[in-house]
Amino acid sequence: MTRLADRAQEAERLRRLPPETVADMVESGFTDLLKPARFGGRQAPFPAILDPVRRMAHGCASSAWTIGFFALHNWMLALFDERAQQEAYATQPFLAPAPLAPTGRGVPDGDGVRLTGRWSWATGVMHGNWIMVGALCGPEDDLSAIYPALALLPMDDVRIEDVWHTDGMRATGSNDVVVTDAYVPPHRLVRVADIYTGTAPGAALHDADTYRWPMVPALALLAAMPALGSAERVADIYAERLGERVLAYEGVKQQDKPLAVARLGEARVRLRALRGLLDDTVDEIQTLVAAGQQVPRAVRAQTRLTAAHIVHESRAVIGLLLEASGAGAHFTDNPLQRIKRDVDVIAGHVVFDYDTSRELAGALTLGMKVPITAMI
Repeated sequence: MTRLADRAQEAERLRRLPPETVADMVESGFTDLLKPARFGGRQAPFPAILDPVRRMAHGCASSAWTIGFFALHNWMLALFDERAQQEAYATQPFLAPAPLAPTGRGVPDGDGVRLTGRWSWATGVMHGNWIMVGALCGPEDDLSAIYPALALLPMDDVRIEDVWHTDGMRATGSNDVVVTDAYVPPHRLVRVADIYTGTAPGAALHDADTYRWPMVPALALLAAMPALGSAERVADIYAERLGERVLAYEGVKQQDKPLAVARLGEARVRLRALRGLLDDTVDEIQTLVAAGQQVPRAVRAQTRLTAAHIVHESRAVIGLLLEASGAGAHFTDNPLQRIKRDVDVIAGHVVFDYDTSRELAGALTLGMKVPITAMI
């Protein structure tokens, strides 16, 4: 965490992870946390990834996001066919961005597909050696036979477009990628429907609950951790400054202002409530997968809402404390302004759309129909 904090400004300037951070990540073996044991990984229970990423965000949210997703994508690879895993895990370490929106088109070619498309939000692509992308696959002349899938490709098949000029989460290096007429063999394709339900090929290949977690809850909870960790760090910084900051034109320390102290109390209890909600949500899914049961759509929707709420509340807590932190918080060398910018960008991720998340959770609680394309 301390090293990430020390390198946070450099990471933002580079618009990617600094080389020292990549070296630390590889040396730690963190990206092997959810990798199957048969391929040399730790095969930890899925929830084991959440707390480390939350704590890494105390140092740098965008670095924590990138490192966390490199680990998550090792888990995603474990959902593919065994042959695909053998090929990709042979690359050490396996570092793969995974832009999931189905903005590519896979046209049948023998048993595989010919893939063409452009994808945005390819987190970590500047360090990647493989890539997973979403695509609509099937014949051009039969729309009813088209299915969404994830395709696994070596980075040699990809062209990177440098577009990641943002006001936050800059170290993720989430540039666009372009693929033109690349052949993807059938073992490097996995249907999204199977990934969403936790019934992908890897769920049967590996004898562990880890690989039966449905993808959207896994992705959403992991992605919420940098926001939660960032809000915790802001609360820590605010508490440290209360006894040091003397208010202009008043001549008193901020800690002597009851409302300033009350903001800290409110922030702490709201963050504690979020950690409790997280634990309860994780326990519910872990209980289901441990019992060999599929996670119902209503539970998956509630989990997406949990993640969206964590981000929504974390952002609100940051705002609560920053508005009492004075104009000095906005100097570019002050971590508070960078944290706010990073979490603002995190909140824009499609899985955290608060209106959609609440709508889906409420509708499925009532047994109503939701679009078949809903991200749950």
